Amino acid sequence: MRPLLVTLAALYIAALSAPAVYADTPSQFMQRPKQVTVFVAKKVVTMDPAIPEATAVAVADGKILSVGSLEDLKPWLTRYPHTIDRSFANKVIYPGFIEPHGHPFLGGTTLTRPPLTYLPLPSPYGPPFPGVKTKEAAMAKLKEYSGAMPDPTELLVAWGYDISATGSAPNRQLLDQISTTRPIVVWDSSEHNTFANSAALKAFDINAGNAKGVLGVGLSPNGELSGEFYGVPASTLLLTPVMKELLTPEQSLRNFQYISDLGQQNGITTMSELDLGALDFEKERALFQKYVTSPIITQRIVAVLNGPGLLQEHGSGAADKAKEFAASSTDTLIFRGIKFFSDDAYLSNTMMVQDPSYTDWHEGVIFNKTPQDFADAMRPFWDAGLHIHVHSNGTIGNDFTTEALQILQDSKPRFDHRFTFEHYGLSSSMNVRKLKQLGAVASVNPSYVYARSHIQKDSLGSDRASTATRLGSLVREGVVTSMHSDSPVAPPFPLHHVWFAVTRGELYSHTTEAPAEKVSPYQALRMVTIDAAYTLGVEDKVGSIEPGKFADFAVLDADPQTVSPSAIKDIKVHATVLSGKTTLTSETRKPRPLF
Repeated sequence: MRPLLVTLAALYIAALSAPAVYADTPSQFMQRPKQVTVFVAKKVVTMDPAIPEATAVAVADGKILSVGSLEDLKPWLTRYPHTIDRSFANKVIYPGFIEPHGHPFLGGTTLTRPPLTYLPLPSPYGPPFPGVKTKEAAMAKLKEYSGAMPDPTELLVAWGYDISATGSAPNRQLLDQISTTRPIVVWDSSEHNTFANSAALKAFDINAGNAKGVLGVGLSPNGELSGEFYGVPASTLLLTPVMKELLTPEQSLRNFQYISDLGQQNGITTMSELDLGALDFEKERALFQKYVTSPIITQRIVAVLNGPGLLQEHGSGAADKAKEFAASSTDTLIFRGIKFFSDDAYLSNTMMVQDPSYTDWHEGVIFNKTPQDFADAMRPFWDAGLHIHVHSNGTIGNDFTTEALQILQDSKPRFDHRFTFEHYGLSSSMNVRKLKQLGAVASVNPSYVYARSHIQKDSLGSDRASTATRLGSLVREGVVTSMHSDSPVAPPFPLHHVWFAVTRGELYSHTTEAPAEKVSPYQALRMVTIDAAYTLGVEDKVGSIEPGKFADFAVLDADPQTVSPSAIKDIKVHATVLSGKTTLTSETRKPRPLF
């Protein structure tokens, strides 16, 4: 027995002196602090239920060291050099807000195009665009944009035309009245639909022959292209050559900065790209890698890859390619997850709605013939253990997605798969329950109601337009839920999301929509912090103020949990902190040199 005890003691001593070995790379672990910065605030709201509030947070090497009071931090402060930063002494610190479904690449591109939006469109650098309220006003504004361009053959791409609000879409004949020499492309507010004049169709060599069989391409009665491209496949046909001409690397970086600055001014420190590879995987990756190396970045980015595109380019190797992307992740650019589409868009009423249909009884667009077909398309990524996100809007779209997930679970059961319903516009109470049973999570777009209920009621009926984004139902069933803007579909305004979740208020009609779906301020704030992080699969890195996580904070003038619910959306963001580095919102009111 004694030799065994001696051997065990020797092994124990050796283990104490040997370097630790972990499955993860050592660079992911904090090193001994060389310098500690302590941020002192009126209140630090951690979103950690064990220590929900504090007054100080210690940061070292870009990560959180400890949280509590200055007295609580003494075990660290007596050992390591430190400074006390009291610049936020009268402010409230929250975990940096998280945008779990955004589009910095295409979103930044659209927001910097000449606008045709129906609703006011904010700008990080000046007053908002007021909006145009009719098709005639939109065409007049388009003619104004065209007239200001000296070269009559230069491409004009305008963004934000609102089909639902104006009642109808432009076609080739209408756009030809603006110009017969200038290629004109109008991109709608949902990002899913585009419209072109004859000059654009000619310039990009799109005709009835090479567009044949592409879902959503509009045809006139004589069989010619109508200039209307409805849905992702059709719009991609037009936008692929358009973007190649429109986007230089330098312009793309400026577009990123535009949407990044808008997000920073609203407290966002983690932004997602929910469709990387929609146009070109490697070029988009290179642009993101370039952007996140800038010394003035204010967000880290989580990029989700376009699943159909991976399958088209890599076939049976698509899942391995996704893992290759994941392996190239850094602290500021994280590749995680795969994106698919079930049905089309909410804003343009092209999603699929079950009986009763739209009030005018038109049909929407579904991208798979059956749930089995949909499940088969996603199966390579499911079987590889990857996180799948599905753009799913209408009642039929959500039912299709639910049935496809059931098929995948039946064929290969998975735990903690985080299969995410993105947008989750129109749903039934029983569909919500099914999400819980299948282990899915939901990332919803509250702007469907708070900005658009007064628009969508005419086509959906008052009840469905009001109950879109069933936040209360999801919470009551125990489904992890986050909120997003899908920017540029809506502005990246997390505090607007929280305000809506608490009040169910509509910004423009000033009505209260489906008040039974309200949630508490704390639950709403989880949806833009820790639950948003969970939805993206990065809850170990961001989303709460806990030791070891990145020191990413939103610094607010007031606490959304203690002000009047109606005042939540008006709380000012004073600054953001990314990996311990402070950026005041006043610093991002005009473009800065990226490098």
